[in-house]
Amino acid sequence: MNRPDEKDLTDAVLGTLAASADPRFKRIMTSLIRHLHDFVREVELSEAEWRRAIEFLTATGQASTPSRQEYILLSDMLGVSMLVDALNHRKPADATPSTVLGPFYVEGAPELPMGADISRDRHGEAAEVTGTVFSVGSGPIKGALLDVWQAAPNGFYDTQDPVQPRFNYRGRFRTGADGTYRFHTRKPVSYPVPTDGPAGAMLQAMGRHPFRPAHIHVMLSAPGHESLTTHIFVAGDPYLDSDAVFGVKNALVTEFRSKPDGSGVEAVYDFGLNPL
Repeated sequence: MNRPDEKDLTDAVLGTLAASADPRFKRIMTSLIRHLHDFVREVELSEAEWRRAIEFLTATGQASTPSRQEYILLSDMLGVSMLVDALNHRKPADATPSTVLGPFYVEGAPELPMGADISRDRHGEAAEVTGTVFSVGSGPIKGALLDVWQAAPNGFYDTQDPVQPRFNYRGRFRTGADGTYRFHTRKPVSYPVPTDGPAGAMLQAMGRHPFRPAHIHVMLSAPGHESLTTHIFVAGDPYLDSDAVFGVKNALVTEFRSKPDGSGVEAVYDFGLNPL
């Protein structure tokens, strides 16, 4: 029996997919195997480098916890998350663009009354965020759900910081009959993504900084509409043009202006959801 050499090994591996009953799985695996084998040949991967890659992926899995997804962070840093987003969310012009979920989303944040404050420690500069959720091509949406979360003024999410109370800077809100929403928080700050794990080591080896521009995460849903995962970015942030995870889109940048009464800052952002 002839054993495949490096020239025909790829075809031999691809031949084992013939029995696959799932056409989509077969297509994905065929492309993955071809590209992966071509990559190994192109860079002439050494055995030591191959072992290091296995150790890196193993460490990435070990660094993941229920409150921190290191593989999502790795995907974000390599621009894969935003590429998948771009391919899957080609929206009409009036619809709000989507962006990365990020590794620190937590389910189960409390639903709060209109105008409530998601800050439980009251640190930082007070901020009020308001706007309307509307259906593209139609009007305001009553009862749309906004799930919002952000890092605290010290640059950490509650799941990273044992000092912060649970669900600090997290909350869910329903739009009113006129489609409007309103909540209070503290002005977002730019912060570094975690660099104490494998993804951070990769970022350092690439010579890149770890910072994300200041933002608030928002996940929106409403019956009869596509769900939306997006950000509100703070205009003027120094990292808007070099976001470590490539998540900035111009339409998501908004001004946080000083309130006339001097009680903090305010931002207005309207979200357009695409009907199904």
